[in-house]
Amino acid sequence: MKKMFIGCDLGGTNLRAGIVDPESGIVYNLNSTPSKAWEGHDAVMDRMAALINDTIVKSDFSKADIGGIGIGVPGVLDLEKGLTLFLPNLPGTWRNIPLQKTIAEKTGLPTLILNDVRAITYGEWRFGAGKGVDTMACFAIGTGVGGGLVINGQLHLGIGGTGGELGHQSIDYNGPVCGCGNRGCLEVYASGPAIASMGIKAVKQGLTTTIGKMVDYDLNKITPEVISEAAEQGDEIAKGIIDEAGFYIGIAAANVCATIGPRKIVIAGGVS
Repeated sequence: MKKMFIGCDLGGTNLRAGIVDPESGIVYNLNSTPSKAWEGHDAVMDRMAALINDTIVKSDFSKADIGGIGIGVPGVLDLEKGLTLFLPNLPGTWRNIPLQKTIAEKTGLPTLILNDVRAITYGEWRFGAGKGVDTMACFAIGTGVGGGLVINGQLHLGIGGTGGELGHQSIDYNGPVCGCGNRGCLEVYASGPAIASMGIKAVKQGLTTTIGKMVDYDLNKITPEVISEAAEQGDEIAKGIIDEAGFYIGIAAANVCATIGPRKIVIAGGVS
């Protein structure tokens, strides 16, 4: 009998896990739980292991049917040692945390880790929007902007798995400081928080826009979804914000076209 695998996503807001058929890409029993990342990495790893075990218990599969676990992690990793090195969007940045070993011990299953957007890239190439091409780039627009590359039919990892960080190319080297420490990254212009920040600024400046009214002028409720909805309703300020984020993504995509000439560029992530 073929083995199924657990796919798990370590997010800043939620942890998600599901049972994956590696041949078809079908996901069974997708479950999630709040990350509560502010509680620290040990608490998050405990919660992740519990989610994985619960996902198996609530499924039609036994632990013997599961070949292993793959965890998508939002940051820089040591793939050989299974460590997280720098997760810029999680409290504490998770320096030198043995995530791979910890989850393997807590679940009793072989475990591997990979940058989350490299995992998205591979999934889109193998089963999704990039299926059938030999060269592909992926931008994932969410809390940050992640990236990934498939070159000549292989997921490109580069040195230590750091290849393909498309969201951290400099769009403007005089721009704002990014969470990664660089200046003017695509992420500071087109991520979910960047888009929300532009909406908050517009309301604070008293510009003629429906964004504030849509959230009863509670600035904490301004999200990319709200701005997108306002844009679809014809709000010119909201449309300008979406256009600006898209413009910067376009610059980054053009850079990738000039560098590797991908057959396809896939835009993924919750904000997209």
